[in-house]
Amino acid sequence: MVWGEFKDTAAERRLFQRRTVVMLVCVILAVGLLLTRMYQLQVVEHEVYTTLSDKNRVQVQSVPPPRGLVYDRNGALLAENRPVFSVTLVPERVRGMDETLARLGEILAISPEDLERFHRRLEEPRRPFQEIPLRYDLNEQEMARLAVHRHELPGVEVEAELVRYYPHSELTAHALGFVGRINREELQRIDPVNYAGTNYIGKSGIERFYEEILHGKVGYQHVETNARGRTLRVLERENPVPGEDLQLHLDLRLQQRAHELLDGRRGAIIAIQPDTGGILALASVPGFDANKFVTGISVDDYRELSDSKDKPLFNRALRGQYPPGSTLKPMLAVAALDSGATTRDYTIWDPGHFRLNEGGRLWRDWKRTGHGWVDLKDAVAESCDVYFYEVATEMGVDTMYSYLSRFGFGEDAALDVSGALSGLLPSKEWKRAVRNEPWYPGDSVNLGIGQGFMLATPLQLATATALIANRGEWVEPRLLKDIRGDHPVDEFLPEETHQPLTLKNPDDWEYVVESMVEVMHGRKGTARGAAAGASYRMAGKTGTAQVFSLAEDEEYDAEEVRERLRDHALFVGFAPVDDPQIAVAVIVENGGSGSGTAAPVARAMFDSWLLEFGKEADATLVSDVRARGSD
Repeated sequence: MVWGEFKDTAAERRLFQRRTVVMLVCVILAVGLLLTRMYQLQVVEHEVYTTLSDKNRVQVQSVPPPRGLVYDRNGALLAENRPVFSVTLVPERVRGMDETLARLGEILAISPEDLERFHRRLEEPRRPFQEIPLRYDLNEQEMARLAVHRHELPGVEVEAELVRYYPHSELTAHALGFVGRINREELQRIDPVNYAGTNYIGKSGIERFYEEILHGKVGYQHVETNARGRTLRVLERENPVPGEDLQLHLDLRLQQRAHELLDGRRGAIIAIQPDTGGILALASVPGFDANKFVTGISVDDYRELSDSKDKPLFNRALRGQYPPGSTLKPMLAVAALDSGATTRDYTIWDPGHFRLNEGGRLWRDWKRTGHGWVDLKDAVAESCDVYFYEVATEMGVDTMYSYLSRFGFGEDAALDVSGALSGLLPSKEWKRAVRNEPWYPGDSVNLGIGQGFMLATPLQLATATALIANRGEWVEPRLLKDIRGDHPVDEFLPEETHQPLTLKNPDDWEYVVESMVEVMHGRKGTARGAAAGASYRMAGKTGTAQVFSLAEDEEYDAEEVRERLRDHALFVGFAPVDDPQIAVAVIVENGGSGSGTAAPVARAMFDSWLLEFGKEADATLVSDVRARGSD
């Protein structure tokens, strides 16, 4: 008999129990791991994941401050901000940049220049999730078309921003300067925190010099967004601090008059208030529309401006460097008297030419027949070159350099005028360094009538003239008059460095001023025609600057010289003589005669300020002038 195996139920039970225990342990371990992980996520790392979650839902956006406004001395608005709508892209949220740009090109008119500028900014360093503008100044139809397709274009937004606008653009472009988009170089030097969200920065002029106070302080806001990055609501906001508003010494009415007087001619006019140094007018003609530069000028528009033979982008008032010609003679008269190179009683015979030595080179007077016997006052009034040839030779270059530098030549003497050049005040050391040549006596002869190597800007000529009007008291030119806030003006103006020009005999100032009065009111004064009929006394000096040189015996004939090779016409002066309210420097490029072209322009500026616009002018003088009228 074969016996089968008996089933061992006890062994099976023990096996089942062991397996159950193992499984239970595994389940407990798994649950323990899950609970541990849950604890780590919910408790230990709660802040971390809350932050990550909020970053997907809540974004911190910078709020750019409104830029400060700029006013003229009478409260006329010169620079304001206006809202402009632009289409921007956030690269981190765009799904397929090329496809998105192509689709936008079907909806909007996007030029190749816009695309090139966008791609250039896309490659530049930037903050995460910073919008990159593609098109500016959208009209209502373009915004409506974009709104219809907005759901198809994640990362594409229509942004409203305040953009600089200049209501009197061509009148004020060279005086105010302009703002533009922040470039890569500027991005490296600005404060990245305070400029977060700011796309514009001052590029030139007042806009650049006072960038710090015009810009303001950035604000922030926390916004809630959906999965597509659209803003749902603002959770928290810290408002930006607007930039300070500036008031300038500039008078818009006088600025406009200066442009009208130069209309159709290339030139510059600077008008300064002698007692304050305030620049009343800073005109460079032709001008340009500064608004085109704010959001980015087109290639065609920029090429038109840069290729123009009239150079509208060139600031002639600050950067035009011209031989001062005879307008330098009043300053040289001061130097000659104070240095002892001449006296009030010293006279010379002017035969119409001058030689340093017998048989040497002939330097001619502008009047071929000469002026006869002249003293210093006659020499200034009649602009006698021969007299100044002689006193320049007597003084020598070192003495002339010493005095002319104290008049502000050879440097930028203005306090807050950005971009002004310093001209050229030659010296022995300069000529040796630049030309590797010694200084010759003939160089001094040329310097004696403001020719040769010397160059000066219209701003420098106006500054030196204001110094004469102030009888040697320095008040450095400035544009800023007031800050409409809590900041004092002196906090942002550089410190004045010039000392008064004190003469051994203070009466020499009055003698030189009277010499300039003779220019305007004397019987033989070179600008007596421009002063005809005036009911106030003015002081001035005419000048011409050669554009090309003549041979020794060649005569100048303006009719036979092409227009752009004719002499520049210059004039400097101030009025009224006894209580100067305005000092002016005028240059008309290729205008020919200073007395016939530039002096009448200055007379019109005097009349405009003293009879029409100048509220600061002496009330008695104004009422008297109006009673008698003027020509």
